[in-house]
Amino acid sequence: MHTPRAWFAAALVVASSAPASLGAQEAASTDALLIRAEHLVVKPGVVLENAQVSIKNGRIVAVGTNLQPLPGAQEIRGTWVGAGLIDAWSTLGVSGDSVGDQQTTPATRAADAFDPYLDEHLRQQALRAGVVAVRAQAGVPARVGGVGSVVRIASGLDAAQRIVQQDAVLWTTVGIGGAQPGGVQFIDGELVQMPGSRGMDVFERIELVDRLFGQIAAGRNYLVQKNEYAHELVEWQKKVAEKTAELEKDAKKAKKDREKAETDAKEKGKPFEEKKYKEDFKKPSAPRVDDDAEVWAAVADGAMPLMVHINRDAELRALLSGVADQERVRWVVAGAAESVAHAKHLKAHNIPVLVHALPMGAGRPDEYDQHDLALAAHLANAGVKVAIGSGGMDPAHTRDLPLLAAQLVGHGLDRTKALAGVTTIAAEVLDVGARMGSIEVGKDADLVVWSAEPLTTAAQATYVVSAGRVVLAPEQN
Repeated sequence: MHTPRAWFAAALVVASSAPASLGAQEAASTDALLIRAEHLVVKPGVVLENAQVSIKNGRIVAVGTNLQPLPGAQEIRGTWVGAGLIDAWSTLGVSGDSVGDQQTTPATRAADAFDPYLDEHLRQQALRAGVVAVRAQAGVPARVGGVGSVVRIASGLDAAQRIVQQDAVLWTTVGIGGAQPGGVQFIDGELVQMPGSRGMDVFERIELVDRLFGQIAAGRNYLVQKNEYAHELVEWQKKVAEKTAELEKDAKKAKKDREKAETDAKEKGKPFEEKKYKEDFKKPSAPRVDDDAEVWAAVADGAMPLMVHINRDAELRALLSGVADQERVRWVVAGAAESVAHAKHLKAHNIPVLVHALPMGAGRPDEYDQHDLALAAHLANAGVKVAIGSGGMDPAHTRDLPLLAAQLVGHGLDRTKALAGVTTIAAEVLDVGARMGSIEVGKDADLVVWSAEPLTTAAQATYVVSAGRVVLAPEQN
């Protein structure tokens, strides 16, 4: 990474073609935009001076220093411009019942639980903080919480614009909360250990890790069955085609035989019955469709990242001892409170860590000895990729994401790495790095113009562009 600069500082000047005002419930629609920046943060550590970003139909079509506006384009001028922030650990827009649901299955999709009209005031506040998208998640305390989705939080977007990635990650938990169902519950937005619920001992928690590996293995077996069926089906179709070609060679004789048989039947006053073709080989049977197994198969094959909420040393040690045998699985560790001793192994296996910047408190189901705000710095300094989330406890925390990340900077995390944790790395762990997190040609146009340096208390988003639409302007602030 390049040496961090003081960025997103200075005033914003808006061009005369900017919209007069924007309603809180309606995003300004335009086909083309040109954003002129004195300092354009292409990605953390990479800055272009006096550069422009050209946007058309929701996508970035050009990035450079001498760009001219497309015909009819709206122009916005700013001092510092960067990619919109992503909260990779949020509950914004998901009802408390869905968040706390402990009956979720792998096939449960958070996109179905996301309500674009819920928490409107909190979403507006999050936009003002520069957050454009979040990972929506159901079943946060469940052993398997289902598939998390990346969604944009701005009002006025249609479903295609709002849902960035429906199947982003499979969320699982290991050793979090009580061992019995109902051991932890969401109460007033907080995950609470219920009185009298039995906590798990270390052997039970390690057993959960073994069970996780077993579920991955079952998913792999299901995938093998599907692949074998596909291969057998191709072979069956090939044999059918060969048999058909063989029969066509004798089509003339077969036609004469059929005509003779039909005439004989007519002369004898009997009904003519067509001879049915009998296959010499049986069509293969398709495996039973299993939605949950489909998700585990996607995880086992690396088509979907697996995010494991895990904190304690013993479980982390058990997990890392087995990841080498899971070559295709794309792991993401969330929480990782006691992971400092395992930083070398996390880096060696290229496993990113999603940390939260909230201090542990009474609302948490457990207190962890090594949890502190310096965790992100320790991991990043060891070469581990660190994503930052607001903690997935309270929807209001998403609006605090820049301030929470700033706390990590105050506890030793390099500022450029902190910015990456809420942009490029956040996008990568959520499997949307090809669309979000940086300002590059071909990516979605999710950008922010700031009033001051980000990750400081003075920074606010004066303009936010989401999916190519201006969803926040100075008149709304």
